Amino acid sequence: MPSNFRWMRLRPQELALIAITAVWGSTFLLVHWAMQHSDPWFFVGLRFLVAGLVSILIFRHALRGMRWTDIAAGASIGVMIYGGYGLQTLGLQTINSSTSAFLTALYVPMVPFAQWIFFRKRPPAMAFLGAGLAFVGLLLIAGPDAFSLSLGVGETVTLISTIPIVGEIILISVFAGRVDLGRITIVQLLTAGLLGLATMPFVGESLPAFDWAWVIAGVGLGVASCIIQLTMNWAQKSVSPTRATIIYSGEPVWAAVIGRIAGERLPAAALVGGLLVVLGILASELRIVRRRPRDEAPPA
Repeated sequence: MPSNFRWMRLRPQELALIAITAVWGSTFLLVHWAMQHSDPWFFVGLRFLVAGLVSILIFRHALRGMRWTDIAAGASIGVMIYGGYGLQTLGLQTINSSTSAFLTALYVPMVPFAQWIFFRKRPPAMAFLGAGLAFVGLLLIAGPDAFSLSLGVGETVTLISTIPIVGEIILISVFAGRVDLGRITIVQLLTAGLLGLATMPFVGESLPAFDWAWVIAGVGLGVASCIIQLTMNWAQKSVSPTRATIIYSGEPVWAAVIGRIAGERLPAAALVGGLLVVLGILASELRIVRRRPRDEAPPA
Protein backbone atom coordinates (compact mmCIF):
# COMPACT_ATOMS: atom_id res chain seq x y z
CA MET A 1 0.00 0.00 0.00
CA PRO A 2 1.38 3.47 -0.88
CA SER A 3 2.82 5.33 2.07
CA ASN A 4 0.34 8.21 1.58
CA PHE A 5 -2.49 5.93 2.70
CA ARG A 6 -0.91 4.28 5.71
CA TRP A 7 -3.08 6.37 8.03
CA MET A 8 -6.08 4.36 6.78
CA ARG A 9 -4.80 1.16 8.40
CA LEU A 10 -6.92 0.84 11.50
CA ARG A 11 -5.59 -1.00 14.52
CA PRO A 12 -7.87 -2.77 17.02
CA GLN A 13 -7.58 0.21 19.38
CA GLU A 14 -8.76 2.60 16.67
CA LEU A 15 -11.63 0.31 15.66
CA ALA A 16 -12.67 0.23 19.31
CA LEU A 17 -12.68 4.05 19.44
CA ILE A 18 -14.84 4.17 16.30
CA ALA A 19 -17.32 1.81 17.96
CA ILE A 20 -17.59 3.84 21.18
CA THR A 21 -17.89 7.06 19.16
CA ALA A 22 -21.06 5.63 17.62
CA VAL A 23 -22.31 4.70 21.11
CA TRP A 24 -21.37 8.16 22.40
CA GLY A 25 -23.26 9.87 19.57
CA SER A 26 -26.38 7.85 20.32
CA THR A 27 -26.42 8.86 24.01
CA PHE A 28 -27.35 12.50 23.32
CA LEU A 29 -30.91 11.64 22.34
CA LEU A 30 -31.39 9.39 25.37
CA VAL A 31 -30.13 12.09 27.75
CA HIS A 32 -32.40 14.67 26.09
CA TRP A 33 -35.34 12.32 26.64
CA ALA A 34 -34.32 11.62 30.26
CA MET A 35 -34.23 15.37 31.00
CA GLN A 36 -38.01 15.40 30.61
CA HIS A 37 -38.27 13.16 33.69
CA SER A 38 -35.27 14.09 35.85
CA ASP A 39 -33.09 17.01 36.92
CA PRO A 40 -29.62 17.15 35.30
CA TRP A 41 -27.23 16.80 38.26
CA PHE A 42 -29.16 13.93 39.82
CA PHE A 43 -29.11 12.16 36.48
CA VAL A 44 -25.36 12.73 36.03
CA GLY A 45 -24.76 11.34 39.52
CA LEU A 46 -26.94 8.29 38.87
CA ARG A 47 -25.39 7.65 35.47
CA PHE A 48 -21.80 7.61 36.67
CA LEU A 49 -22.45 5.83 39.96
CA VAL A 50 -24.00 3.01 37.93
CA ALA A 51 -20.98 3.14 35.62
CA GLY A 52 -18.66 3.01 38.64
CA LEU A 53 -20.47 0.01 40.12
CA VAL A 54 -20.27 -1.83 36.80
CA SER A 55 -16.54 -1.12 36.63
CA ILE A 56 -16.12 -2.45 40.19
CA LEU A 57 -17.77 -5.71 39.13
CA ILE A 58 -15.38 -5.97 36.19
CA PHE A 59 -12.18 -4.94 38.01
CA ARG A 60 -12.97 -5.95 41.62
CA HIS A 61 -9.67 -7.86 41.93
CA ALA A 62 -7.68 -4.73 40.97
CA LEU A 63 -8.95 -2.84 44.03
CA ARG A 64 -6.55 -4.69 46.32
CA GLY A 65 -3.53 -2.95 44.85
CA MET A 66 -5.01 0.57 44.74
CA ARG A 67 -2.29 3.23 44.96
CA TRP A 68 -2.45 6.95 45.67
CA THR A 69 -1.25 7.51 42.09
CA ASP A 70 -4.30 5.66 40.77
CA ILE A 71 -6.60 7.67 43.02
CA ALA A 72 -5.08 11.03 42.06
CA ALA A 73 -5.13 10.24 38.33
CA GLY A 74 -8.66 8.84 38.40
CA ALA A 75 -10.01 11.69 40.52
CA SER A 76 -8.55 14.37 38.22
CA ILE A 77 -10.10 12.72 35.16
CA GLY A 78 -13.35 12.21 37.08
CA VAL A 79 -13.57 15.95 37.81
CA MET A 80 -13.27 16.63 34.07
CA ILE A 81 -15.96 14.03 33.28
CA TYR A 82 -18.23 15.59 35.92
CA GLY A 83 -17.81 19.07 34.45
CA GLY A 84 -18.09 18.04 30.82
CA TYR A 85 -21.04 15.66 31.05
CA GLY A 86 -22.77 17.70 33.77
CA LEU A 87 -22.87 20.92 31.75
CA GLN A 88 -23.73 18.99 28.61
CA THR A 89 -26.69 17.37 30.40
CA LEU A 90 -27.75 20.75 31.75
CA GLY A 91 -27.79 22.11 28.19
CA LEU A 92 -29.89 19.21 26.93
CA GLN A 93 -32.80 20.53 28.97
CA THR A 94 -33.35 23.27 26.39
CA ILE A 95 -31.60 22.20 23.15
CA ASN A 96 -32.06 19.07 21.08
CA SER A 97 -29.57 16.21 20.88
CA SER A 98 -28.25 17.02 17.40
CA THR A 99 -27.43 20.64 18.30
CA SER A 100 -25.80 19.54 21.56
CA ALA A 101 -23.63 17.01 19.73
CA PHE A 102 -22.42 19.53 17.14
CA LEU A 103 -21.62 22.14 19.80
CA THR A 104 -19.83 19.57 21.95
CA ALA A 105 -17.73 18.56 18.94
CA LEU A 106 -15.91 21.89 19.16
CA TYR A 107 -13.64 20.26 21.74
CA VAL A 108 -11.88 18.37 18.95
CA PRO A 109 -10.16 21.33 17.20
CA MET A 110 -9.36 22.67 20.68
CA VAL A 111 -7.16 19.66 21.51
CA PRO A 112 -4.15 20.80 19.40
CA PHE A 113 -4.22 24.16 21.18
CA ALA A 114 -4.35 22.43 24.55
CA GLN A 115 -1.37 20.32 23.54
CA TRP A 116 0.48 23.52 22.58
CA ILE A 117 -0.18 25.02 26.00
CA PHE A 118 0.58 21.99 28.15
CA PHE A 119 3.14 20.12 26.06
CA ARG A 120 4.75 23.06 24.19
CA LYS A 121 3.80 21.44 20.87
CA ARG A 122 2.75 24.09 18.36
CA PRO A 123 -0.30 23.11 16.28
CA PRO A 124 0.02 23.10 12.46
CA ALA A 125 -1.45 25.85 10.32
CA MET A 126 -4.45 23.66 9.40
CA ALA A 127 -5.52 23.68 13.05
CA PHE A 128 -6.21 27.41 12.78
CA LEU A 129 -8.23 26.87 9.61
CA GLY A 130 -10.19 24.14 11.35
CA ALA A 131 -10.95 26.42 14.28
CA GLY A 132 -12.23 29.11 11.91
CA LEU A 133 -14.53 26.69 10.09
CA ALA A 134 -15.82 25.35 13.37
CA PHE A 135 -16.55 28.88 14.64
CA VAL A 136 -18.56 29.77 11.52
CA GLY A 137 -20.42 26.48 11.88
CA LEU A 138 -21.19 27.36 15.49
CA LEU A 139 -22.76 30.66 14.43
CA LEU A 140 -24.99 28.86 11.92
CA ILE A 141 -26.04 26.24 14.47
CA ALA A 142 -26.83 28.88 17.09
CA GLY A 143 -29.04 30.76 14.62
CA PRO A 144 -29.61 34.50 14.06
CA ASP A 145 -29.28 35.29 17.78
CA ALA A 146 -25.61 34.34 17.60
CA PHE A 147 -24.82 37.40 15.49
CA SER A 148 -26.08 39.61 18.32
CA LEU A 149 -23.94 37.65 20.81
CA SER A 150 -27.03 36.41 22.65
CA LEU A 151 -26.59 32.65 22.79
CA GLY A 152 -29.19 30.78 24.80
CA VAL A 153 -28.43 29.19 28.15
CA GLY A 154 -28.44 25.69 26.67
CA GLU A 155 -25.96 26.58 23.94
CA THR A 156 -23.75 28.53 26.37
CA VAL A 157 -23.36 25.79 28.99
CA THR A 158 -22.80 23.22 26.24
CA LEU A 159 -19.99 25.35 24.84
CA ILE A 160 -18.43 25.64 28.30
CA SER A 161 -18.64 21.85 28.66
CA THR A 162 -16.08 21.47 25.88
CA ILE A 163 -13.32 22.81 28.15
CA PRO A 164 -13.40 19.95 30.69
CA ILE A 165 -13.86 17.47 27.83
CA VAL A 166 -10.56 18.69 26.38
CA GLY A 167 -9.04 18.31 29.83
CA GLU A 168 -10.32 14.74 30.04
CA ILE A 169 -8.68 13.74 26.76
CA ILE A 170 -5.38 15.39 27.68
CA LEU A 171 -5.30 13.82 31.15
CA ILE A 172 -6.11 10.35 29.82
CA SER A 173 -3.11 10.63 27.51
CA VAL A 174 -0.92 11.96 30.34
CA PHE A 175 -1.70 9.03 32.65
CA ALA A 176 -2.02 6.30 29.99
CA GLY A 177 0.50 3.56 30.70
CA ARG A 178 1.38 4.96 34.14
CA VAL A 179 -1.57 3.66 36.14
CA ASP A 180 -3.68 0.51 36.29
CA LEU A 181 -6.52 0.48 33.74
CA GLY A 182 -9.14 -0.98 36.08
CA ARG A 183 -8.33 1.20 39.08
CA ILE A 184 -8.31 4.48 37.18
CA THR A 185 -11.61 3.59 35.48
CA ILE A 186 -13.28 2.84 38.83
CA VAL A 187 -12.01 6.01 40.51
CA GLN A 188 -12.88 8.39 37.68
CA LEU A 189 -16.44 7.08 37.27
CA LEU A 190 -17.20 7.08 41.01
CA THR A 191 -15.70 10.58 41.33
CA ALA A 192 -17.94 11.94 38.55
CA GLY A 193 -21.01 10.25 40.05
CA LEU A 194 -20.43 11.46 43.62
CA LEU A 195 -19.72 15.02 42.47
CA GLY A 196 -22.93 15.00 40.44
CA LEU A 197 -25.02 14.06 43.49
CA ALA A 198 -23.09 16.48 45.70
CA THR A 199 -24.03 19.35 43.35
CA MET A 200 -27.76 18.81 43.85
CA PRO A 201 -28.27 20.82 47.08
CA PHE A 202 -26.23 23.74 45.74
CA VAL A 203 -28.49 24.17 42.69
CA GLY A 204 -31.75 23.43 44.52
CA GLU A 205 -32.35 19.96 43.12
CA SER A 206 -34.17 17.25 45.08
CA LEU A 207 -34.71 13.57 44.46
CA PRO A 208 -37.18 13.18 41.58
CA ALA A 209 -40.33 11.11 41.88
CA PHE A 210 -39.78 7.53 40.84
CA ASP A 211 -40.13 7.09 37.10
CA TRP A 212 -39.03 4.14 35.00
CA ALA A 213 -37.92 6.62 32.33
CA TRP A 214 -34.97 8.00 34.32
CA VAL A 215 -34.24 4.61 35.88
CA ILE A 216 -33.90 2.86 32.53
CA ALA A 217 -32.03 5.79 30.95
CA GLY A 218 -29.68 6.12 33.93
CA VAL A 219 -28.81 2.43 34.09
CA GLY A 220 -28.45 2.12 30.32
CA LEU A 221 -26.25 5.20 30.04
CA GLY A 222 -24.27 4.06 33.08
CA VAL A 223 -23.33 0.83 31.34
CA ALA A 224 -22.56 2.75 28.14
CA SER A 225 -20.42 5.28 30.06
CA CYS A 226 -18.42 2.48 31.65
CA ILE A 227 -17.72 0.97 28.24
CA ILE A 228 -16.82 4.37 26.74
CA GLN A 229 -14.40 5.39 29.50
CA LEU A 230 -12.82 1.95 29.75
CA THR A 231 -12.20 1.90 26.00
CA MET A 232 -10.76 5.42 25.99
CA ASN A 233 -8.41 4.57 28.87
CA TRP A 234 -7.24 1.41 27.10
CA ALA A 235 -6.99 2.71 23.52
CA GLN A 236 -5.26 6.02 24.29
CA LYS A 237 -2.31 4.13 25.69
CA SER A 238 -1.22 3.63 22.08
CA VAL A 239 -3.41 6.10 20.13
CA SER A 240 -2.26 9.72 20.29
CA PRO A 241 -4.71 12.46 21.36
CA THR A 242 -4.59 13.90 17.83
CA ARG A 243 -5.39 10.56 16.22
CA ALA A 244 -8.11 9.89 18.78
CA THR A 245 -9.75 13.26 18.14
CA ILE A 246 -10.03 12.49 14.43
CA ILE A 247 -12.05 9.42 15.35
CA TYR A 248 -14.14 11.29 17.93
CA SER A 249 -15.07 13.83 15.23
CA GLY A 250 -17.63 11.32 13.95
CA GLU A 251 -19.64 11.69 17.16
CA PRO A 252 -21.91 14.58 16.03
CA VAL A 253 -22.60 12.76 12.77
CA TRP A 254 -23.81 9.69 14.66
CA ALA A 255 -25.90 11.92 16.93
CA ALA A 256 -27.49 13.68 13.96
CA VAL A 257 -28.30 10.35 12.29
CA ILE A 258 -29.89 8.96 15.46
CA GLY A 259 -31.73 12.24 16.08
CA ARG A 260 -33.10 12.32 12.56
CA ILE A 261 -34.29 8.71 12.81
CA ALA A 262 -36.08 9.70 16.02
CA GLY A 263 -37.81 12.60 14.26
CA GLU A 264 -35.61 15.60 15.07
CA ARG A 265 -35.40 18.15 12.26
CA LEU A 266 -32.69 20.80 12.30
CA PRO A 267 -33.01 23.94 10.14
CA ALA A 268 -31.06 23.89 6.87
CA ALA A 269 -28.62 26.55 8.16
CA ALA A 270 -27.92 24.44 11.25
CA LEU A 271 -27.21 21.39 9.08
CA VAL A 272 -24.74 23.45 7.04
CA GLY A 273 -23.23 24.69 10.29
CA GLY A 274 -22.88 21.13 11.52
CA LEU A 275 -21.13 20.19 8.29
CA LEU A 276 -18.70 23.11 8.75
CA VAL A 277 -17.98 21.96 12.30
CA VAL A 278 -17.12 18.47 11.07
CA LEU A 279 -15.03 19.91 8.22
CA GLY A 280 -13.25 22.14 10.72
CA ILE A 281 -12.55 19.15 12.93
CA LEU A 282 -11.09 17.17 10.05
CA ALA A 283 -9.15 20.14 8.66
CA SER A 284 -7.54 20.71 12.05
CA GLU A 285 -5.91 17.30 11.76
CA LEU A 286 -4.66 17.59 8.15
CA ARG A 287 -0.98 18.09 7.43
CA ILE A 288 0.43 19.98 4.45
CA VAL A 289 3.39 18.01 3.11
CA ARG A 290 5.75 19.53 0.56
CA ARG A 291 7.10 16.92 -1.84
CA ARG A 292 10.85 17.15 -2.43
CA PRO A 293 11.97 17.07 -6.07
CA ARG A 294 13.57 13.78 -7.00
CA ASP A 295 16.91 15.40 -7.77
CA GLU A 296 16.97 17.31 -4.47
CA ALA A 297 19.25 15.77 -1.91
CA PRO A 298 17.76 15.14 1.54
CA PRO A 299 18.99 17.41 4.32
CA ALA A 300 22.00 16.26 6.24
